[in-house]
Amino acid sequence: MRRRYPFNQQQSWDSYENGQKVKEVKLDDTDRGLLNLLQANFPLSREPFVDLGSSLGLEEKEVIQRITRLKEARIIRSIGPVFDSRSLGYKSTLVAMRVPEERLEEAAQMVNEHPGVSHNYGRAGALNLWFTLAVPPGNDLKSELQALANKVCPEQVLDLPAVRHFKIGLFFDMAESGPQVNFSNNSPKKTKGALQALSTLSSSEKAAISEIQQDIPLLSRPFDAMAEHVGMEVSEFLRCCRRLKERGVMRRFGASIRHQNVGFAANAMVCWRVPPSIVEEVGEMMSAFREVSHCYERKTNQSWPYNVFTMIHGKTKEGLQRTIERIAAQSGIQEYEALFTIKEFKKERVKFSA
Repeated sequence: MRRRYPFNQQQSWDSYENGQKVKEVKLDDTDRGLLNLLQANFPLSREPFVDLGSSLGLEEKEVIQRITRLKEARIIRSIGPVFDSRSLGYKSTLVAMRVPEERLEEAAQMVNEHPGVSHNYGRAGALNLWFTLAVPPGNDLKSELQALANKVCPEQVLDLPAVRHFKIGLFFDMAESGPQVNFSNNSPKKTKGALQALSTLSSSEKAAISEIQQDIPLLSRPFDAMAEHVGMEVSEFLRCCRRLKERGVMRRFGASIRHQNVGFAANAMVCWRVPPSIVEEVGEMMSAFREVSHCYERKTNQSWPYNVFTMIHGKTKEGLQRTIERIAAQSGIQEYEALFTIKEFKKERVKFSA
């Protein structure tokens, strides 16, 4: 039995964003309701802020003012699409590096410079730098990773591509009496199974994908200028976007939240060593926990035998540890590594070309 919390008690459990300490911001009930709608159900319509206001009993002007304030308070990062990279022909992987502590900041900056890196975190443990890497069609993923490793010069590097997903459902529930971890509300319709295959896209869909990858402007009709820029009627542009979402090419359209600023101070990537014969059963069980936002099966290697990866969120270190222990007890999996997030070096959406 091996249960590990590779965390140095001298390291801070305060929230960090891009290496900087952040403070929680106070919200009223209307802010909380608006944040939930922005994450889970942003309307792909001609006047989305009118539609949001109708759900909350607000005028369009107040909706836009509140979103502006939430951005200024560094709660909302951006509002836009999240695409499935494999649907667009991209190859991606999760990379772990072992870097001397005195070189961690420098190494993280080198990794951040790669345009295919969307998420990059410092984590507690010997493998202390973890990031996602995606490359466009025609590029060799292993060659890109090797070039990046040659630049960073880590002591160790692991390539851990996904085999299948059980859950992808990032949603920070801000309602009720305070922030609640609940990632079930925003899970894709197809919550588990094989990774998405390359999709065939029409010229209109390709144009829409290229144009909509931006933080939408806080205007009454934010999609009008986008449609005009690609020579489409707004109704056609929005139909393309909704169709992409229905097909799973666009995983979701909504707000990205700086969770550290609204009470979700603790999170960890927990890697479990699950017997191959019960991976599906265990993956489905772990995905059912409301605190789990992501659950993947990934390839292993000789130095990293863990094959099921979960992202788990909570308000405190102690609460997070209790959740991990509950998952271990219910699943019967006692061999795992809990890699707590120490610093967020980069979190942004990759700009895809279709």
